[in-house]
Amino acid sequence: MKEVLEIIARALVDSPDEVTVTEVEGEQSVILELRVAEGDMGKVIGKQGRIAKAIRTVVKAAASREDKRVVVEIL
Repeated sequence: MKEVLEIIARALVDSPDEVTVTEVEGEQSVILELRVAEGDMGKVIGKQGRIAKAIRTVVKAAASREDKRVVVEIL
């Protein structure tokens, strides 16, 4: 799941070297923290959050194959 999020984010931004994904294991879920460059924040979020919602949907679909609950936070 972490790799899926990283691949998607790197494809969207202008500076893919500054994309970092941190995985935090919780009791019931996994939190994936996505950090991008300040100038690329709008490209990851999109108009009215549509791209961010699509990213979350794809990652949740990948997580459902492993029976895990995933939360994606864009920082």
